[in-house]
Amino acid sequence: MTQQGTSAHYDCIVIGAGHNGLICAAMLARGGRSVLVVEAQPQLGGAALTREFSPGFKVSACAHLVHLMPADLLRDLDLATHGLDWAAEGLATTVLSADGAPLTVEEGRVGSDNDAYRSYSGQMRRFARALVPLLSKVPPRLGTTDWKDLSALAGLAWKIRRLGRRDMRELLRIGGMNVYDLLEENFSGEALKGALAFDAVLGTNFGPRSPGTVLTLLYRLAAEAASGTRGLAQPRGGVGAVSEALAKAAVAAGVTIRPGSPVRRILVEADRAAGVELESGERIGAGTVVSNADPKTTFLQLLGAAHLDTGFVRRVRHLRARGLAAKLHLALDRAPVFNGLAESGLRGRLLIAPSQQYLERAYNHSKYGEYSSAPAMEITVPSVNDPALAPAGRHVLSAVVQYVPYELKDGWTRQRDRFIDLCTQLLDAHAPGLKASIVAAELLTPLDIEQEFRISGGHWHHGELAFDQFFMVRPVPGAAQHRTPLPGLYLCGAGCHPGGGIMGTAGRNAARQVLEAA
Repeated sequence: MTQQGTSAHYDCIVIGAGHNGLICAAMLARGGRSVLVVEAQPQLGGAALTREFSPGFKVSACAHLVHLMPADLLRDLDLATHGLDWAAEGLATTVLSADGAPLTVEEGRVGSDNDAYRSYSGQMRRFARALVPLLSKVPPRLGTTDWKDLSALAGLAWKIRRLGRRDMRELLRIGGMNVYDLLEENFSGEALKGALAFDAVLGTNFGPRSPGTVLTLLYRLAAEAASGTRGLAQPRGGVGAVSEALAKAAVAAGVTIRPGSPVRRILVEADRAAGVELESGERIGAGTVVSNADPKTTFLQLLGAAHLDTGFVRRVRHLRARGLAAKLHLALDRAPVFNGLAESGLRGRLLIAPSQQYLERAYNHSKYGEYSSAPAMEITVPSVNDPALAPAGRHVLSAVVQYVPYELKDGWTRQRDRFIDLCTQLLDAHAPGLKASIVAAELLTPLDIEQEFRISGGHWHHGELAFDQFFMVRPVPGAAQHRTPLPGLYLCGAGCHPGGGIMGTAGRNAARQVLEAA
């Protein structure tokens, strides 16, 4: 039955064809729902897409590696059948040095820290495995007597208790620590500590000394544990290949997808979500609306504060969601040669994070609206594993750059070229001659990420991963179980539990909530 003034009606409408939205839509369709996905951009994938940034040079626009998507989710959606292939798996992580030998972070290869690293890795893997089930479950509500919530809380306590007395005590001790102190306790090698600390602060508004950085590290390790044995992996064709496979899986399940259809607002009738109105003026009805947009965009722009109470709106407005990571893309006329790195090392992940002190100094600038004068970087040369990304004999370099503020004190219009030059000089110090080989360069600051991918604040996780914005209170109290204060409206994006990265768990969890509510 078509609602008055609407062009069509579906059981569910999903706003946004990013990976979480596509996964949510596929799961809903498999559950017997009629599903429409509306996407603002002509290309599907949200921030997980591959595009040409210079003639002949293709790049993963935002994220460039896949290591968080659960193995069972890949199997359930049968993405291999829908075209997903891997150019490389199990990528090694190497810390670069401008004046010494690079360090590859693997057991048995970290010098005098070998024994300590083996012990540390084993313990952190045990912690991660204990936390894995939390990612795939909807967080329990606090302050209720509902048996499902009480059972979930008891299950959480039991999983921690099963670690054993020694590990349980250690997890509780380090859970609220900063990663700087944890690594100082365990290791002597500066490069090793820098590499491990980098994974705790990547994509966050934290430095190694910031409280809660052990939490962000455990979050990453738990998601990696759920992904199975693939490790850091590069999809053939870039991360856009993941989104393309997800779209095919969704369509195969019966989902209708409409790219180039930006949503103007969420329709509300009789105090519940009733569909969407597109910017074209077209109105489409639905019994359920699921938003893959970030929480601020969903509540403050698409829905509007008039449909929410004042306290909830205040919490959303104060959600910390300012990005601090940029993406640098370089088109090169030859492969870069990094100091002391074998040619095979270009196939892995390279870090400029020589010590924890380096990372902390890089972070300090951002407190004052400045970019770092010596930023940290996560570097890949994806065309080494996947030559189709660049013309023959040429290459693409892709780097995540920390720390790059959303709001720059002097403005990005005046400082963009200067910062690109600073980054390329830093790269040239590690790979002499690289700067002279640059054919084209592109920098996406958090402000650019906001504008290109419609992510409020340009934060990859749609909201900081911190104790007060995590698990049972993510993104904010009142919307922490994928449901929202407005009946019929749900969240499925990175802003809700368990968070961002190319994971997809948020989309699957949201679909389960919708199906259970019916």
